[in-house]
Amino acid sequence: YPPFFLVLQFTAKQLERLAKKAEKESEKEQAKVKKALQQKNVECARVYAENAIRKKNEGLNWLRMASRVDAVASKVQTAVTMKGVTKSMGQVTKALDKALNSMDLQKVSAVMDKFESQVQNLDVHTSVMEDSMSSAMTLTTPQEQVDDLIHQIAEQSGLEVMDQLNQLPAGATSLGGETSRLLLSWLQRNLSTTPFGAN
Repeated sequence: YPPFFLVLQFTAKQLERLAKKAEKESEKEQAKVKKALQQKNVECARVYAENAIRKKNEGLNWLRMASRVDAVASKVQTAVTMKGVTKSMGQVTKALDKALNSMDLQKVSAVMDKFESQVQNLDVHTSVMEDSMSSAMTLTTPQEQVDDLIHQIAEQSGLEVMDQLNQLPAGATSLGGETSRLLLSWLQRNLSTTPFGAN
């Protein structure tokens, strides 16, 4: 296979590693939430909860992009024999490699748009990322999700923080904004089995 195909495969693996790294960082932040709650420091717990949610979103987005790159790689195998494809895609590959080195998901996504346009006429076009991706990549988290995460961790740890939480002014640490509902759903399903004490 031509070099650009190998670059696609390598890129997908790199993105998967970034997803795993973000997942581990999210778990560490959740452990900090528990510790802060044990110390009756709800305001700090909120900050850590925001970090945990943001890192979880980040991991999901890297994973989605890895899937997108892998889909293009698997389909482009049939396109390399078409006239002119190798040259045109080789040029895009250079941009992809540069974008990956920048660790900027939006840049990687932009290059993937070019990649997909190159193979669109060869019937190997893959679906564009959902619109929710852009909003999920923001650095903000709604207060409702932050409070929900704190409540769940507190309940599992047998901690009483409801009164303290209610005494904080609305939006005291929340940055506002929109995040994917997928995250909250994941937290609800998995918090009961998350090893909060793990580092």
